[in-house]
Amino acid sequence: MRIDLHTHSNRSDGTTSPSDLVRHASEVGIDVLGLTDHDTTEGWDEAADVAERVGLSLVRGIELSCKLAGYGVHLLAYLPDPTHPALAEELERILDGRSSRLPAILDKLRDLGIDIEAEDVRRLAGEAAAMGRPHVADALVAKGIVASRKEAFDRYLGTGGPAYVKRYAADLHQMVGTVAAAGGVTVLAHPWASRHNFDALDAAGLAALKEIGLSGIEVDHQDHDASTRERLREIARDQDLVITGSSDYHGDGKVDHELGCNTTAPAEYERLIALAEKAAIASGRTTPEVVRP
Repeated sequence: MRIDLHTHSNRSDGTTSPSDLVRHASEVGIDVLGLTDHDTTEGWDEAADVAERVGLSLVRGIELSCKLAGYGVHLLAYLPDPTHPALAEELERILDGRSSRLPAILDKLRDLGIDIEAEDVRRLAGEAAAMGRPHVADALVAKGIVASRKEAFDRYLGTGGPAYVKRYAADLHQMVGTVAAAGGVTVLAHPWASRHNFDALDAAGLAALKEIGLSGIEVDHQDHDASTRERLREIARDQDLVITGSSDYHGDGKVDHELGCNTTAPAEYERLIALAEKAAIASGRTTPEVVRP
């Protein structure tokens, strides 16, 4: 069984529609797919409808923009009730933060002699829930200023870059609790990727997150080398955290992240789903179920 629990559609910064993402996953032999768009659930219904028709299991999730010790951290939330008031409010604030910083980013680019209009970004964002840096990167590619999203982030849009602008992100510890209250479970996404500061996510920091409800760690990810994976695997085992592996697929928006390039072991997946079932009962919320063939 091939299980990929971290993917993106064009409802955030992927380049593939939710329906085409599910079809592609089925075609390449994925049995269980997690749709985890950034800070939105807008692709859930479309993906679920197609998953039922092609016979693929779908786990509905969200990749939440959080912060810890002043640095960005990504939190994967699986099967929460998106109508839970505190979760819905945080999602709205995060999406507003994404869109509201666009004028400031474009102003900084103009200061660098690069003229991109909001409409250029809006057109490329398509059906995304909010316009973010990846869509600005796409505009830079379209203008021939850079060759790829990666180059756009490396030269202009990444943290510390000349066109970088901070935005709102939720407190990580609070968000772990919010997702639990919404009946979902949480997995820390690519915690030791080189683009993140992981000083606060050492063994002690991860243990503290486990104490407040974190369910797992995304260990097998393209941004983790072999030694990083092994150290994270040891910590996860010591803390009895679920170990996941995922592609972080973005379609054409990210190279070397093809569906199924990393996968989650079936036993770890079953642990995660069992924890989600317990969280749903404890919360008293009506939470989404896994779409099963």
